[in-house]
Amino acid sequence: MFSLNNKIVMITGGGSGIGKAICKIFAQQGATVCIVDFDEAAGIAAEAEIQASGGVAKFYPCDVSNSGQVTMAVKNIIAHYKQINILINNAGVAHIGNVENTLENDLDRLYAINIKGVYNCTQATIKWMKTQGGVILNLASVASSVGIADRFAYSMTKAAVVGMTLSVAKDYISHNIRCNCISPGRVHTPFVEGFIAKTYPGKEAETFEKLSKTQPIGRMGKPEEIAHLALYLCSDEAAFVTGCDYPIDGGFIKLNT
Repeated sequence: MFSLNNKIVMITGGGSGIGKAICKIFAQQGATVCIVDFDEAAGIAAEAEIQASGGVAKFYPCDVSNSGQVTMAVKNIIAHYKQINILINNAGVAHIGNVENTLENDLDRLYAINIKGVYNCTQATIKWMKTQGGVILNLASVASSVGIADRFAYSMTKAAVVGMTLSVAKDYISHNIRCNCISPGRVHTPFVEGFIAKTYPGKEAETFEKLSKTQPIGRMGKPEEIAHLALYLCSDEAAFVTGCDYPIDGGFIKLNT
């Protein structure tokens, strides 16, 4: 089950965190993984790690907020592999702030990556999928469904991801293209560790425990747990699933209300 043999997969933000976990598990399941990331060092390292484990992976440096770079990355993937069967829009950035203290530059930055990045990658790949069918999976957040303090801009962008997911699912269902999204709660990644260290210096352990306990299950998620849900949604076993947002949050949405 959940074989991805002969599937060409493009994963943005694939050099670290959830994106890297998805790349590794998809490669284990037989996919050819195209790692798209702004961080060249992280992308090259992820490529090498997957290849060392016997998987097939190739890194493509790209800033998803730059439509020209996205177009070039997709052209290079198509030139090499002739197709893109699965697109995972994972790249994203976070921000802390309410509507008063969120600067216009902050809003523009989150829009450029979290919204425009999804648009750029989807638009560039979907014309290839129309000829053969395909799967698009977007990474949203629990912040798109519930109010979280001081997450104004982030919540706005992730709610837009859910909206784009539903729109693409509706518009391209007749082309045999499925589109879903995942809404993770807090997940223990290097990004989270860096965020805590930067925002709460000297209180890292205390803050990590506090954030972990906001989820009723009592801990943060693991990147691999998100990757396993992504695997199901991108596999043929999920052929009847489209236009859905899947929370994976340790009970955060339903059990905290």
